[in-house]
Amino acid sequence: MDSRLRGNDRISFLTISRMQTFAVIAALLSGGIIKTPTHAQSYPNTAVRIVVPFPAGGGVDSAGRLIAQRLSVNLGKSFVIENRGGANGMIGSEVVAKAQKDGYTLMVNGANFVTSPSLYKKATYDAIRDFDPISLIALGPNVLVVHPSLPVKSVTELIALAKSKPGEIGFAGSGSGSTPHLAGELFNTLAGVKMIHIPYRGSGPAMIGLLGGEAMTMFLPAINAGPHVKTGRLRALAVTSRERLAAMPNLPTVAEAGLKDYESSQWYGLWAPAGTPLEILNLLNGQVTKIMQAGDVRQRLIEDGLIPIGGTREQFAAHIKSEITKWANVIRQSGARVD
Repeated sequence: MDSRLRGNDRISFLTISRMQTFAVIAALLSGGIIKTPTHAQSYPNTAVRIVVPFPAGGGVDSAGRLIAQRLSVNLGKSFVIENRGGANGMIGSEVVAKAQKDGYTLMVNGANFVTSPSLYKKATYDAIRDFDPISLIALGPNVLVVHPSLPVKSVTELIALAKSKPGEIGFAGSGSGSTPHLAGELFNTLAGVKMIHIPYRGSGPAMIGLLGGEAMTMFLPAINAGPHVKTGRLRALAVTSRERLAAMPNLPTVAEAGLKDYESSQWYGLWAPAGTPLEILNLLNGQVTKIMQAGDVRQRLIEDGLIPIGGTREQFAAHIKSEITKWANVIRQSGARVD
């Protein structure tokens, strides 16, 4: 600065210089050259709520608690499970759809999330419009089992028997619209048979009914089927996933066993309300993928008859859309309704 400038001139010069500096900084910020702090850099700075739209103790709840515990450790803040059961998961899902879009309310849900809107006349949410998908967590295949008194030892024999006795073979389900129920309806549709759904209030009572011979068959979660198959109280015919289960490597898939294109699995995923900042969604997606790649987590899930997944947000979104279309067709063809 020219030392000959008087005091007032110096002040004016400094003011102009500062204004020019601020203008340059503003231009750099608007052009993306200097980055402002993102949502993800400060997230989370307080506890995060993960809504599970089912009571404690089920498969969705278990998946939610696993994710919550690992996210708490990895990100240094509490991720707290809130069970909001009712209406086949619709009540808790609606709570999340209407929550603040700030990343502090998330949802762990299962396959029922995409089937409920087709099962209820008045759906309370739109699975695509109202939610941002974060990550698929894991798949939970069912095992097609029969009571040992049923004279079949393969999928083809079951289909043949069901065709010879339309409407006489009952399959147990953990409630109308449940994953085991719809798995049976998909089987009916693809095999061209008419086995009758026998609904129970939950998977526990359904399994008791099956073991007692009230129902002759069921699409039972692998984690529940294993012990009873080993003791001979149930006979396993096939697993419902596309690939064989590591926990039951000698059991064929339903497709391998004679019913082409059959695939049906429970699955678990993580969502946020639509409009949640992209940086937070990507951060959480990366965390879930990291969790699913951890050796101890993978071993635990595989032993429970689950398949750890993870993957990108785009892959999860594609999975959701595919499942909505698939099960809407099954529900329409079978006439399955809840209300």
